[in-house]
Amino acid sequence: MVQKRLLLFLVTILHIFYENWVPTPSCDVVPGVSNQEIHQGKVEDDLKVMMVADLLLSGHESRSGYLDLHFKDFYFSRFFRVRDVSAKGSELSRSKWASVLQEFHSLLGPFLDLPYHVVPGDRDIGECSQLNDISVNKITRSFPGLDSAGCGAFDIGNVNFFSLNSVALLCGDNDLRFSVEKALEREHIELQTGSGNDSAGIKIPQYDFSWRENAMSSGSGPVLDGSYGLSQTLPPNATEYIFHALRPRMVFSAHTQTFSDHTHPDGIREIVVPAMSWDAGKKPAFVAVTFRRNGTSAIVSHCKLAGRSHVLLFYISLLFVLVLTVQTTLRS
Repeated sequence: MVQKRLLLFLVTILHIFYENWVPTPSCDVVPGVSNQEIHQGKVEDDLKVMMVADLLLSGHESRSGYLDLHFKDFYFSRFFRVRDVSAKGSELSRSKWASVLQEFHSLLGPFLDLPYHVVPGDRDIGECSQLNDISVNKITRSFPGLDSAGCGAFDIGNVNFFSLNSVALLCGDNDLRFSVEKALEREHIELQTGSGNDSAGIKIPQYDFSWRENAMSSGSGPVLDGSYGLSQTLPPNATEYIFHALRPRMVFSAHTQTFSDHTHPDGIREIVVPAMSWDAGKKPAFVAVTFRRNGTSAIVSHCKLAGRSHVLLFYISLLFVLVLTVQTTLRS
């Protein structure tokens, strides 16, 4: 009887440990802001954004889909996506792509109604030889705020965001590249004139959130989401043109699957968002950014989550204790 109670106690402890440890990220503030800025009291107008990359979803048919889905449901709240929702989205039929979308929506869970943004990657829309209007249209129809070229622009409070379909820029001369360059030029013109067109956006008053087609009213420049930069995947002249045209304060990129923080000579800060997937072979991680209305710089935190091996070890331990509990019960 004592053994049975002890085993049930262990099961309870393991469950509490799982509920409080596995879904809780370990976050470190990235150096670059003063201690006074970090410890300032929370301001109502502060904007906190969660950015993740490389989910590599394969739909519910994936072997690892259940683990990823069960693991991630806990902490997706404000969700901004940088690169590759899917593992092989460009190769999927419409029905299988619908399965990936279903998994993505399930992953967001109760937070699906909060504003989120998706930036397409090469796994989503195909590499250069596969890039076409059909593959991009599949993305633009599935997610809010994307234009026909796979770019997007939106405002949250006093922060402006602009996202690029950088895959099209990488692929040389094609119709999509021309459309992306048009989007860049449009934002450049709006930035120079400083005249936003609020009527072009979709307003969500509850979150002070709006999609924009061509409104860029912040003279300090936008925050830019794109899969280019630190590793110079784009030609240097293209990167320089993007920086010159938009004058962003910060650039968020992906692809390398590891976190890095780099400040360019002109003062532009570039954050490479790590992979949020066990398939990358490392602990899933993400970036949390607080844009402070009363501060001069953003506070960036690098957050890590439990690795696949830790979660599997927990399930093995739990199964072992449950088996012992059943055996003890049968013997008694």
